[in-house]
Amino acid sequence: MTREIEIIVVEDPAAEVAARLAAAAQTGGHIVLTGGSSPRVAYERAAALEPDWTAVELWWSDERCVPPGDERSNYGMAKAALLDRVSAGGVHRMRGELGREEGAEHYEQELAGLEQFDLVLLGLGPDGHVASLYPNQPTLDETERRAIGAEAKLDPYVDRITLALPMLRRAREVLFLVTGENKAEAAKRAFADEPSQATPGSLVRADHGATTAVLDAAAASLL
Repeated sequence: MTREIEIIVVEDPAAEVAARLAAAAQTGGHIVLTGGSSPRVAYERAAALEPDWTAVELWWSDERCVPPGDERSNYGMAKAALLDRVSAGGVHRMRGELGREEGAEHYEQELAGLEQFDLVLLGLGPDGHVASLYPNQPTLDETERRAIGAEAKLDPYVDRITLALPMLRRAREVLFLVTGENKAEAAKRAFADEPSQATPGSLVRADHGATTAVLDAAAASLL
């Protein structure tokens, strides 16, 4: 796994990521969305920049095991912030309502035949987690499956479905969006320190593509 990562520090990371998402929508391919407040803003801005998303297939990095209309649903957030504002192409949501094991198996089947994603957007938790891959958990050792079930280690404490590390690493481009002073220590561990299962974000780099982290000054303060 290459350790190379481009660090971009800007005043408005959501705007930078929105522009990249809009450009990807124009190019077409397979894009992975993630949850979180900063991505929500990026999705809203990306929708304003590019209303036509029919050329792309949209996937999710992870999902809480709740119905799609639940306020905790990553899909529900992306639907309100992006999908309801654009002409969407293929939408492949994780079916959290099925539970973590059945839902993961369903996504595994949906992913069958897909070699790699074109763009994977990820956040970074204060504990260094990405998607629903939490520090020092057995999920980090998965090498065969593309989608797996996971226990929640942070609020909200509901089971999760998540893409496994190998599937994330096969992306043509991995793009991190990280904001806020409370993410500074995690950003240092994920982007500057040696890779470790204690910081899952440090384990995600595109095997044969570009990895970029877009941060604000607060999140980048320890880099």
